[in-house]
Amino acid sequence: MGFWCMSILLIVGFLSKSEFGEAQLSDEATLEAINRELGVPGWSNNGTDYCNWVRLKCGANNSFVEMLDLSGLQLRGNVTLISDLRSLKHLDLSSNNFNGPIPASLGNLSELEFLDLSLNRFAREIPVEFSKLRGLRAFNVSNNLLVGEIPDELKVLERLEEFQVSGNGLSGSIPHWVGNLSSLRVFTAYENALGGEIPNGLGSVSELELLNLHSNQLEGKIPKGVFEKGKLKVLVLTQNRLSGELPEAVGICSGLSSIRIGNNELVGVIPRTIGNVSELTYFEADNNNLSGEIVAEFSKCSNLTLLNLAANGFAGTIPRELGQLVNLQELILSGNSLFGEIPKSFLGCGNLNKLDLSNNRLNGTIPKELCSMPRLQYLLLDQNSIRGDIPHEIGNCVKLLELQLGRNYLTGTIPFEIGRMRNLQIALNLSFNHLHGSLPPELGKLDKLVSLDVSNNLLTGSIPQLLKGMMSLIEVNFSNNLLNGSVPVFVPFQKSPNSSFSGNKELCGAPLSSSCGYSDDLDHLRYNHRVSYRIVLAVIGSGVAVFVSVTVVVLLFMMREKQEKAAAKNVDVEEHIEDEQPAIIAGNVFLENLKQGIDLDAVVKATMKESNKLSTGTFSSVYKAVMPSGMIVSVKKLKSMDRAITHHQNKMIRELERLSKLCHDHLVRPIGFVIYDDVALLLHQHLPNGNLTQLIHESTKKPEYKPDWPMRLSIAVGVAEGLAFLHHVAIIHLDVSSSNVLLDSGYKAVLGEIEISKLLDPSRGTASISSVAGSFGYIPPEYAYTMQVTAPGNVYSYGVVLLEILTSRAPVEEEFGEGVDLVKWVHGASARGETPEQILDAKLSTVSFAWRREMLAALKVALLCTDMTPAKRPKMKKVVEMLQEVKQSK
Repeated sequence: MGFWCMSILLIVGFLSKSEFGEAQLSDEATLEAINRELGVPGWSNNGTDYCNWVRLKCGANNSFVEMLDLSGLQLRGNVTLISDLRSLKHLDLSSNNFNGPIPASLGNLSELEFLDLSLNRFAREIPVEFSKLRGLRAFNVSNNLLVGEIPDELKVLERLEEFQVSGNGLSGSIPHWVGNLSSLRVFTAYENALGGEIPNGLGSVSELELLNLHSNQLEGKIPKGVFEKGKLKVLVLTQNRLSGELPEAVGICSGLSSIRIGNNELVGVIPRTIGNVSELTYFEADNNNLSGEIVAEFSKCSNLTLLNLAANGFAGTIPRELGQLVNLQELILSGNSLFGEIPKSFLGCGNLNKLDLSNNRLNGTIPKELCSMPRLQYLLLDQNSIRGDIPHEIGNCVKLLELQLGRNYLTGTIPFEIGRMRNLQIALNLSFNHLHGSLPPELGKLDKLVSLDVSNNLLTGSIPQLLKGMMSLIEVNFSNNLLNGSVPVFVPFQKSPNSSFSGNKELCGAPLSSSCGYSDDLDHLRYNHRVSYRIVLAVIGSGVAVFVSVTVVVLLFMMREKQEKAAAKNVDVEEHIEDEQPAIIAGNVFLENLKQGIDLDAVVKATMKESNKLSTGTFSSVYKAVMPSGMIVSVKKLKSMDRAITHHQNKMIRELERLSKLCHDHLVRPIGFVIYDDVALLLHQHLPNGNLTQLIHESTKKPEYKPDWPMRLSIAVGVAEGLAFLHHVAIIHLDVSSSNVLLDSGYKAVLGEIEISKLLDPSRGTASISSVAGSFGYIPPEYAYTMQVTAPGNVYSYGVVLLEILTSRAPVEEEFGEGVDLVKWVHGASARGETPEQILDAKLSTVSFAWRREMLAALKVALLCTDMTPAKRPKMKKVVEMLQEVKQSK
C-alpha cells in the first residue's frame, strides 16, 4: 500500500513540475512576443531570467508573471497578447498610445486585482467580458474615447474599491448597482455625458471616500447615503443639473475636506450641521438657488481656506463669526441679497487674500481698519449701498491688486493716500458714486495700474498732468463729471474712445472733438507780430544753417579719423592681441571650486576673437572661452550700456554676488565678472546644447530629427518655473525669448540674462527701464506706449515662447502677412476657419492622441498668456500650475 501511495505522489509531483515548467516557458514566450509587438524599452532576451526584466514582477520562487507595469512609455500596438499572462494580478497600461477597442480577452485574466488602462485612445464600449474579473479591486479606464453605457454585467465585481471611468463619452445613467458595491472607496465619472440621478445607495453600504461626478448632466437630489458612513473626504458635483437641498447628513463626515457643488440648481438653506465638518478646507456652492442666511456655523470649520457662495439668493447679514476663520484666504459672497454693514471682525482673518462682497445690498461705511489685513490683494465692494467717505486708511492696503468700489453711495473726496497702493494693477473703480473735489495728483504714482474708472461722479478741476505717471494704463473713464481744462497729452488718454471723457462740459482736447481754443489765439498773435516773427525766423534760420554746416564738417572729420583708427585697431588686434591686452580694473570668481580653473586674462582675450562668438542678443554678445585648465566658460559681453554699468561698479558687483546666490534649477546665475576700460564681462557655466531657438528652428530641419514633444513640454515647464521664481523675488526679466532659454547637457532648460534687469540700473533695482524693449516679436503690445517692463509683460513674452514650442514657428514670419506676428496669427486662426489642431506642429501633434491632447491643453495656456489685456493674463505661478497639470496628466 505504501508503495502505491509513494508512486502516486511521485507521479503528481512530476506532472506538477512539468506543468510549472511549461507555464514558465509560456510566460517567457508571451513576453518575447509582447516585446516584438510593442518594443518595450529595457526588455531584451540576452540570456537573463525574464523575471529580472524591468517593469514586471514574478510570484514566489520566480514562478509566473504577476505584475506588469508599462505605464508612461508612449507605446502603441496590439495588447491582446498580454491576456496570455494568466497569473497577472496587476496590469498597468496607462499613459500610452494604445487605440481601438479594449481587447475583450483581457477578461480572461481571472487573477487580476488591479487594471489601469487610463490615458490612452481606447474606443468603443467597455467590454462586458470584464465581468469575469471577479477579484478586481481597482478598475481605471479614465481619459479614453469610450462611449456607450457602463455595462450592467460589471455588477458582479463586488470587490471593487476604486472604480474610475472619467473623461470619456459615456452616456446613460450611473447604474444603481454601483451603490451596492460594499468595498467601494473611490468613484469618479466626471466629464462624461451621464444623466439620470445619482444612485440612492451610493455610499450607504460602502466606506466611500472620494466621489467626483462633475461636468455631466445629472439630475435629482444629492443622496443622503453619500454621507451615511461618515468616511467621505472629497465631494465634487459641480456643473450638473442637481436640485434639492444639501442633506443635513453632510455633518456626519467630519473628515470631509472638499465640498464643490457649484453650478447646479440646488435650493434651500445650508444645513447648520456644516459646522461639524471640522476638516473642511474648500466649500464652493456658487451659481445655485440657495437661500436663507449664511450660517454662522461655518466659523467652526477652522481649516476653511475658501468659501464661495456667489450668485445665490442668500439674504440677511454677514455673520460676524466668519472673522474667526484665521486660515480663510478667499471669501466670495457676491451676487446675493446680503445687507447690513461689513463686519469689522474680518480683521481677524489675517490670511485673507480676496474679499468679494460685490453685487449685494450692503450699507453702512467702509471700515477704516479693513486694510489692516496684511495679505489682502482683492477688495471688491462694488454694486452695494455703501455710504460715507472712502477712508484715508485705504492707503494701507499696500498689497492690493484690485479695488472695486463702483456703484455705491460714497461721498467726500478721493483720498490722496490711494497713491500709496503702488501694487494696484488690475483695476481701480470708483465710478457711479457721489465723490466730489479734484482728482489727486498722487494717482499718478500707480504706475502698474491697467484700468482706472472714476466716471459718473461730481469731480471738479482739471485732470492732473501727473497722471502721466500711470504708465501701464490701458482703460480709462473720466466721463460724466464736472472736469474742466484740457485732456493731458498722454498716449493712453488719446487712444481712449471719446466716451471716456464725454459728459464734462468744460473739458477739451483729444480725444474729444472740442478743441481748447488755442488756434484763435495763435492767429491773433501771428497777425499782430508777423514782422517780428519774420525777423526772428530769419535770425534762427541763419543760425541753424551755420550750425549745420559746421557740424557736418566736424562730423565728416571725426568719422574719417574714427574709420582710420578702427582700421588700424582691427589690424593691431588681429596681429598683436598679446601686446594689447587691456588692464583689468576689477574681476572675481564667486564659486570657490572654480577659482583655480578660471583665468581672467584668458577670459578677456577670448572676447577679442570673433571666432569665439557664439551668439548676439539684445543686450549682449556671448563668447566661448577655453581656459588654460581646459575648463570652458561662457562670457557675456554687455552692449551699449557698459559705461553706465561700470560707473556703478560697486553696486554692480554687489548685485552680481547676490544673483550668484540665487539657487534655482532653471536659472543661469553668474559665476564671476571682469571689468576693463568701459567693458563689463559676465561669466557663466558653459551649456553645450545651445538655446531653444536653435532647437526649435534649426534641429527640426535636420534629417535625423525625431519628434520631441515630451522634452519640449519639460522645457516649457522649466522656463515657467524659473520665471515664476524671479517674480517671487521681485525681479522682472527684460528679455524673455527663446534665444535666452539655454539647454544643458541633458536638455534641461535654464533662463539666461537674469542679471540684466539689475545691471541696467543698479541704483533702482527692478524699476522701469524706458530705454529697453526686449527682442522683436516677444514685446507685449502695451509696451508701445507704457515703455515699462512689467510682470504681465513677462507673461506675454513667455506665451510667445510657448507658442514657438507648440507651432515650431518663429515669432515673426513673412508667411503671416504684413503686420501679423505669431500671436496675431494664432489668435486669428478661428477667423481664418482653422482649428486649433491646424496651428500645432503636425510633426508632433500627429504622433499620438496623448501628445495632441497635451499640446492643445498647453495651447490654452499660451492663449491666456498672450491676451492683449495685461490684467487678464495669469501670473507665472498659475502658469506653472497649469502646465504641471498638463505634464502630470500623462
